[in-house]
This record gives sequence, structure tokens and C-alpha cells, in this order.
Amino acid sequence: MSENLLEIEHLKQYFPAGNGRFVKAVDDVSFFIKKGETFGLVGESGCGKTTTGRSILRLTEPTAGKIVYDGDVIFDSETGKKADMLPYRRKMQIVFQDPYASLDPRMTVGDIIGEALDIHKLYSSKAERREKILALLGTVGLNSEHANRYPHEFSGGQRQRIGIARALAVNPQFIVCDEPVSALDVSIQAQVVNMFEDLQKQMGLTYLFIAHDLSVVNHISSRIGVMYLGHMVEMADSDELIFHSVHPYTRSLISAVPIADPKTARANKRIVLQGDVPSPLNPPSGCPFRTRCPYADERCAAEKPEFKEIASGHYAACHHLDKVN
Repeated sequence: MSENLLEIEHLKQYFPAGNGRFVKAVDDVSFFIKKGETFGLVGESGCGKTTTGRSILRLTEPTAGKIVYDGDVIFDSETGKKADMLPYRRKMQIVFQDPYASLDPRMTVGDIIGEALDIHKLYSSKAERREKILALLGTVGLNSEHANRYPHEFSGGQRQRIGIARALAVNPQFIVCDEPVSALDVSIQAQVVNMFEDLQKQMGLTYLFIAHDLSVVNHISSRIGVMYLGHMVEMADSDELIFHSVHPYTRSLISAVPIADPKTARANKRIVLQGDVPSPLNPPSGCPFRTRCPYADERCAAEKPEFKEIASGHYAACHHLDKVN
């Protein structure tokens, strides 16, 4: 048996934009996630992180590529295979980014969490259903009184806990955490991140943790992938990526992470990128990062760099790694 729970090969997600044009939200992305690990996915807003997560779960049907979950091919554009996702919904879940929009305001918290139990018939009596709902609320730090309340009666942090309880209801193996702390106060962020770590130890969960805050991702992830304009540009173990990054875009992201110590912060050189992110409707030729890269030349405009292994477990896509170092 493979130690990988999830394998993504050449994933593409194109959205039609009229006149024969497409928004290339995810363009040829490949990576794998090992059983029991947290794989972090970072990049600025609009780079395709969330679309990647939703495509893996087939909440949005991928345009092309191959998705293998625990040895089973659940999507393959070449062979045309598309597995029935209902059995996999019990194994694969998602915690959405916005805790204000992802909970039905007309349902009580008990019914929101219980809905998954109803769909998959995971109880034999109403008493067992209620028992499971209360146990899930306790797992995420809420109490039994909360079951009969509605989402608008809760704070952002509490709503996100409800979303996590809903994801845990079917006892999944894999959870896509789609920027689960970005809408929360900083003090609450730490609590939620710690809770994710505790749940992983207790339940043996595997995470795809999507965020644009590198410090949060570095704290929780064992490996990190960096995306830019729908492409994966660098991937490595967390510490390797933070301390020995090789791609100019990753270097810029790391330089923007706030440092608490004023002396260290003053000594830290901020790498400010020029220009704006190109439109995924009309991406640049060759390397997607070339319009903002200080090392770009004619080769970058003509030829897209290969995403390849440059050291053990360290992958990058750049023609000028010798110049960056």
C-alpha cells in the first residue's frame, strides 16, 4: 500500500469566460499528500488555492488531470473515469473559509451537524443521533446548550468550530481546510489552529491546509506548496521552504512575514514585487511569474519552466535558480 493518501497529477480547472476564452484558475498542478500529514498550500489571493481544494473533492468538476485517493482513481480525464463521490464524502470533507456564509441561517446548529449523519445514515435511533451531535460539539469546545441555537447567535470563532464539527461528523480521513482562520481574530486563530493539531493527533486526520499566511502554514504543516497564477512554483518540507527557498516568488512571500523583534525586522530586507498579478484570463507566455520577476529574460517569455525536483523532496519551477541563490 502507498504511504500517500492523495495523489494529484496535472490537475486543471478552466472556467469558460465567453468568446472561446477560459479563466485558467488551476493549470497543470501536481502534488501528493501522505497519510497523517498536513500539506500547506500558500499564495496570494486569486492564485487558485481554493479552486484546487474544491476540485480535489470534486465540488467543482475538474477540467483535466488525475486524482487518486488511497489507491482508488476517483477522477481521470484520460480514461474518462469519474467515481461516484457519495462513499468518498464520508472520507473527504471540507472546512470552508467564511464561517458566516457556510452555515445555513435557518437551521439549528444541531441540524447543521446532524445533516451529514442523516445523509449517510450513521445512527440507529434519534437518541443516538443527538448523542453524536452533542459529542461533536464537545470535541470542538462547545456545549450541549448550543445545539438548539442558530448560527447568527455565535461569534466567528464559534461558527468556525461548528463548521469543523460538521466536517468531523462522518469521521473522515481527509479534510480540506480552506483558509479556516483568515476570517477570525488573531487570538482566536491560535485556538483554532491548536484545535486542528489536537484533532489530527486524536483521529489520525490528514489535512490540505490552504492559507495565505505563511507563518500559520509553517506552524501546522509538514510540507508546503507555493502557488502563483494557477501554477505550483515551489514545494518542499516546511523548514526547508522557509529557510532555503529558491523561487523568487517564495522569497518575496517569506520576506513579507511580520517579525516580532524590531531589530531583526529592521535587518530583514523586504522583497517588494513590481507590477500586478496578471489576469488568469490572459496569462503571460512562458513562465507565469516573469512579468514580476527581477531575473526574467527572453527564455522566460518563450519557455515555461519545468516543475522539477532540485533536491531531495524539494521541487521548483524556474529557469534561473542559479541567479536566485
